Amino acid sequence: MKRFAIGLAGAGLLATSLLGAPAYGEGLAGAPAPFDKGGVKVALVTFISAGDFFQSYQAGAQKQAKALGIDLQIFSGRQDAAAQREQVEQAINLGVQGIIIDHGQPESLKDVAQKALDAGIKVVAFDVDLGNPAIPQVEQSDHELAKTALEQAISDNGKAFNAGYVYVAGFAPLDRRNEVWEETKKANSGIVEKARWGAVNDTTASSTADQTKAAFQANPDISVVFAPYDEFARGVKLATDELGISDKVKIYSADVSTADITEIAAEGSPWVATVATNPAVVGEVSVRAVAKLIAGEDPGHNIVVKPVLITQKDLRANAIKTVEDLDAKLPAFGKSDAATAAWIPAAK
Repeated sequence: MKRFAIGLAGAGLLATSLLGAPAYGEGLAGAPAPFDKGGVKVALVTFISAGDFFQSYQAGAQKQAKALGIDLQIFSGRQDAAAQREQVEQAINLGVQGIIIDHGQPESLKDVAQKALDAGIKVVAFDVDLGNPAIPQVEQSDHELAKTALEQAISDNGKAFNAGYVYVAGFAPLDRRNEVWEETKKANSGIVEKARWGAVNDTTASSTADQTKAAFQANPDISVVFAPYDEFARGVKLATDELGISDKVKIYSADVSTADITEIAAEGSPWVATVATNPAVVGEVSVRAVAKLIAGEDPGHNIVVKPVLITQKDLRANAIKTVEDLDAKLPAFGKSDAATAAWIPAAK
């Protein structure tokens, strides 16, 4: 799969050449218009591009787009709200038929998303709530994800422990996960939040690691960390390894990648569980959702991809080393029937 830069100054636009059948100009047999004629263009405008989760998400989107004959153009995010806003404007000017907005800050996106709708462009949002009934939201069932992770933490550690919590407000999935964290603390008075920290930037894991070291130096009695984003968890693990306290801490997270699996399954790792959807599957669902809209079909407003619990014990017992192994050995992880239709071919 080739990638080539498009000369839009400062835009960070990447277009992906999706080779194979059906090609851009070809129609998809048995599909509704405009997919029966081909030539459909869709933009994926991201906010966060760093990290294995988002790379896998984009790869899944690319595969589903290829199966549908969609010319998918990816505007690669730089964790810059102003840049993402400009990229939505650029996608509109390119004359695409659909836009997928992947994460971001709602206040900087709501009006340009409406501008796209006014131009007749179909819009789908992944893990960003744009507060618009015309824009379906693809999400990972973040409440269920956090609930499952915290239930595992309580199962492992009891209902009373000193906790560290990694969180950055303003991101829809993290905000939804935070709601469950607050509810869990309220229902379990023995869970004491000793410190809260977090960063979302170009170096999330290393920034989180620096903050984690400071948090543990001030609160050495923390025994459990809830880090509901895998880059957060990666940073916490890095810090506990450097501090030499990995045998005294347990980390519970959200999301997963092959690199995460290696970190979780490693001998002596404090990262004992994560709850996740397959990011590639979520990417596929996002493309299917916008394709259905373009075809005049309703994918539903809240399109939920169910998560699964992945424990260190299970990874080791089943010799799971990659996301592909998870697909093979945990069938619920590898597929979703969200936003499907008889005319939409499976991603390959």
